[in-house]
Amino acid sequence: MSKIRILAIPSDSHGVGKFRMIDPFTYIGDKFSSDVHVDLVFDVPNNDEYFSNYDVVVFHSFIHKVDHETNVKRVKWLKKNGIKVVMDTDDFWRTDHRHPNHETFKKSGLAGKRSELLKLADYITTTTTVYRDTIKQLLGVDNVFIFPNAINDEEKQFQPNPIKSDLVRFGWLGGSSHEHDLSLMSDGISRIHREFKDKVQFVLCGFDLRGRMKELNRNTGEIHERPIRPEETAWSRYEIMFSDNYKTLSPEYTSYLKTYNKSTYNTELNQPYLRRWTMDINKYASNYNYFDVSLAPLVKSDFNSNKSQLKVIEAGFHKKAIIATEENPYLIDLISSVERGGGINSDGNALMVSSSKNHKQWYQQMKRLINNPNMITDLGEKLYETVKDTYSLSTVSKNRVEFFKTIIN
Repeated sequence: MSKIRILAIPSDSHGVGKFRMIDPFTYIGDKFSSDVHVDLVFDVPNNDEYFSNYDVVVFHSFIHKVDHETNVKRVKWLKKNGIKVVMDTDDFWRTDHRHPNHETFKKSGLAGKRSELLKLADYITTTTTVYRDTIKQLLGVDNVFIFPNAINDEEKQFQPNPIKSDLVRFGWLGGSSHEHDLSLMSDGISRIHREFKDKVQFVLCGFDLRGRMKELNRNTGEIHERPIRPEETAWSRYEIMFSDNYKTLSPEYTSYLKTYNKSTYNTELNQPYLRRWTMDINKYASNYNYFDVSLAPLVKSDFNSNKSQLKVIEAGFHKKAIIATEENPYLIDLISSVERGGGINSDGNALMVSSSKNHKQWYQQMKRLINNPNMITDLGEKLYETVKDTYSLSTVSKNRVEFFKTIIN
């Protein structure tokens, strides 16, 4: 059998692009070169002849960076000419009303455009069993295959190199669209700060001041854009939660934080709160070295339940204990170490928080780990064993290559 010729088209070079297209298709192009030839292209020309050299076209959000109708036309042309079309999706096309881009997506009709392309594709690839079942049910299709987000353990940022500390450090790493999720922990964080002063640290990773604000001139009706001020960002509000509104910090450290200076504060690793600035997509996971316990709060919603469990996978490869909301997608891999009634489940690999008990269980689970530090190590090792094979890039890439062999015959 000759090599399968694959054209892979990422939507971006950031998180989605890295985990759904760039990493997996670079890997299979390098490691499975006897079976496949891969071209990873960001800007594909809109001419028919360009595609004639390929057996499969894989894309995440679009093929051409133009209007939706052109992409629909291209998919139909590819299918007519016997070129298999695979569309990848990692986020539910119906955003939750709490998502910062909900109104923008709604006005652009993104959900309808995304679902139209999914239905047109020969095959759909996605991240979890939960999202696969949602796609099948809502779109009435059966051609959905799971290739989870995966970690390349040869990548330096996923090789644990923890920074030692006498503090118990709770960390969160994510983006600017999680304010409602983080608010679930607010009371628990405040109480832990008060009761375990000088014993704990909360670490906020990904701090970012980039962005612009739109302002309406009521006299002229014109809309102007300006750089966002630090105190207007979601990250500033996150910091208020993680530092208990700066009440746990010294006046000197608080003043330093409010200068938004990226230089290192001399004693920051011993402070009750630590800010970690945003990092490049190929370095961001090194932030896991700054904390012991990964926090994964999630508002219960259809949009969230269809997300990837990447936070679980990342924490596992870094051998971190995790406290997570007891909802999908976290229920795919996580087993509570504490049974209802307080018993210990020896098969457990996480501590879980019920969606109906956010007001007390975030505090309780964090307190449990503070009082039982050996449990942090134990849960981290168990989570690693859970994820290390199933979510390794080598395993997932091998399965992906076998999938391509089955659709090209």
